[in-house]
Amino acid sequence: MEIHDLLYSKNGLSTKILAKRMLCFEEGERIPTVSEWNKEIHLARGTVQNALKLLQSCGAVVLEAHGQSGTLLKKKDMAKLLEISGITQILGVMPLPYSKRYEGLATGLVANVENRYNIPVSLAFMRGSKNRVSMVLCDRYDFAIISRYAAEKMIEDGLEIEIVKSLGMFSYLSKHVLMFHDPYVGSIEDGMKIGVDGSSVDQKKMSEIACRNKSVQYVEVEYTQVVKKVISGEIDAAVWNMDEIQEKLYSMNYIPLSIDDDKDTEAVIVTHRTRQEVAKILDDLIQTDFVRKNQQLVIEGKMIPSY
Repeated sequence: MEIHDLLYSKNGLSTKILAKRMLCFEEGERIPTVSEWNKEIHLARGTVQNALKLLQSCGAVVLEAHGQSGTLLKKKDMAKLLEISGITQILGVMPLPYSKRYEGLATGLVANVENRYNIPVSLAFMRGSKNRVSMVLCDRYDFAIISRYAAEKMIEDGLEIEIVKSLGMFSYLSKHVLMFHDPYVGSIEDGMKIGVDGSSVDQKKMSEIACRNKSVQYVEVEYTQVVKKVISGEIDAAVWNMDEIQEKLYSMNYIPLSIDDDKDTEAVIVTHRTRQEVAKILDDLIQTDFVRKNQQLVIEGKMIPSY
């Protein structure tokens, strides 16, 4: 049966549901029994059986019965499963590309994903990890790029996201620093106005760490306005990304921000916890070494950013 005919058949919807679930299994892995499918996806036994037959007849999967050991997924055709599932593109959201590191990350991701399965990937850019994750949780985007530091804090707070891929230390940024308006100040002092963007988990938490045991006034500032307001003196200090300061040659007084680990420097890809098929696709598609190699070439000026 042709895939087009399959999708418009009587069992088209149930086959689409089952195809999405099949994306989550590895070749050689045992798949659920008809009874288990029945409980998991709430489809009648006969409907499940028909859907499995349709997936096999169009060559999307090859199943092998092993008696009491169950049925194994002997082979799967990712391209056909994706087509049947209705997954024709991948939408992601990441930080604003204001540094070469972010431009390189976007370049590497787009090149990597579009090289396999012929699925186009589109990236949107949005400030604030909270904003990006909220778009994933309401299914506006398939994935978001945030720091491991932010991801773990959000998971700890009960948000329904999961980390599906890590891109390694220093893939997100090189270091957070604490910058000051006064060129002669080297630490946080009582009474200072500290710029904080509440939509950024990293920047907000790191500001709290930097100001621990100090009596300061937190001033809500949009992330893109932080440097400008420090330079003008509207705020006395703020946590910032060292990459942008160095690349744009800002004449700033800043000191490294010390934290217990480097999780704030590590970019991770997160998805909605219920979107297991998307998690599996991204895990298959994205090759960390390829992305990091392209990112480094952009940082070094040896590759033109393209995203």
